Amino acid sequence: MMVSEIIDQMKKERRSHLTEIEAKNLLKAAGIPVTETKLARNEKEAVSISEEIGFPTALKIISSEITHKSDAGGVKLGLKNATQVTEAYRDMLASVKKMFPQAKIEGVSVQRMASPGLEVIIGMSKDPQFGPLLMFGLGGVLVEVLKDVSFRIVPVTARDAGEMIAGIKGYPLLKGYRGQEPVDIPFLEELIVKVSEFVEKNPKVAELDLNPIFAYRQGAVAVDARIRIDLNGENHDD
Repeated sequence: MMVSEIIDQMKKERRSHLTEIEAKNLLKAAGIPVTETKLARNEKEAVSISEEIGFPTALKIISSEITHKSDAGGVKLGLKNATQVTEAYRDMLASVKKMFPQAKIEGVSVQRMASPGLEVIIGMSKDPQFGPLLMFGLGGVLVEVLKDVSFRIVPVTARDAGEMIAGIKGYPLLKGYRGQEPVDIPFLEELIVKVSEFVEKNPKVAELDLNPIFAYRQGAVAVDARIRIDLNGENHDD
């Protein structure tokens, strides 16, 4: 599905946030590595998909009205068998319905747990004066605690990307600190450029958040993705 098709659907549904699955499908089409994520519309499908893709799996609530899934109890990680998936599904729906009784729930996303890596973030927000600003930093909860991030105006070149990565205080962690394995910095540079290109080609994207991205010795993968679309702007997609 193209961005323009998704925007048409979002206008009909009067929502501005893509679901995790929609966001990941768009990013994957742009060559940005994401964890494969499938939609389960009920408990039985959640178990079936988990068995198909292999344990351990993660479940996340899918609702365009709930953007911070963890705060609503809408995320369950490290599920090792069908029984755990069933229990997690029931607990999750009960928690979410209690906190957001009016929210429309489409189902849950099911994905295989990615191997742990160093957590980084790539994000984008629109500045009224400068336009799209790309952000890179340490990810997960660290981004909120340390706020160790760097910014560049889109479009971002490979050289810009390298400077963004080297510009954070946590750069020694990426290089391999005190015997820790270094991460694939050239891959991260390429990833930043790909995100910049995605933003340029899709001016209706108002905000983007890939957090966490697990960075490895070879490669990296975005485990979660959030995208907000500007449904009222004057820009048109290519």
